[in-house]
Amino acid sequence: PAGGAALRPCSTRAPREGVNKPLIDRVIRVDHAGEYGANRIYAGQMAVLGRSSVGPVIQQMWNQEKDHLKKFNELMVAYRVRPTVLLPFWNVAGFVLGAGSALLGKKGAMACTVAVEESISDHYNNQIRTLMEEDPEKYKELLQVIKQFRDDELKHHDIGIEHDAEATPAYSVLKTAIQLGCKAAIFLSERI
Repeated sequence: PAGGAALRPCSTRAPREGVNKPLIDRVIRVDHAGEYGANRIYAGQMAVLGRSSVGPVIQQMWNQEKDHLKKFNELMVAYRVRPTVLLPFWNVAGFVLGAGSALLGKKGAMACTVAVEESISDHYNNQIRTLMEEDPEKYKELLQVIKQFRDDELKHHDIGIEHDAEATPAYSVLKTAIQLGCKAAIFLSERI
């Protein structure tokens, strides 16, 4: 290219042939928002607990979430999907949720992780079912990504359980409240 600038082939790619564009837009938009929110949650947890004994565990999970977000950034360009307009809100809400849960201590942070990752795993499973019903071959690449990320989220869930999430005071109330927030975030991010 002129001037030695590198081309970004995925940014100029035409929309994928034969895909259900509204479905793909919803899937990629909401998953990008979710991974963005997860990154902000872990950033908030690290701000509070980064130097504690659980800091390396949180950092490891956060590193995977950073990879997930990077992939969804790429998919948004490849499929020409606009992000949700709620990203500025998820930026603040995610960090506040992460820091707030971490202020409850290691168990509180892990309770948040369990609640969020369980919600996201369920959400990914619903998307997998929808894409499989639509056309598993046509959505093969996206299905592979979502299945891998779902498996990563399930591992994060299990790490939270192993680190005493369920011993958090009022665990079931906290978990239910966070999961209701996740459902609302999913609903809004798919549409706005």
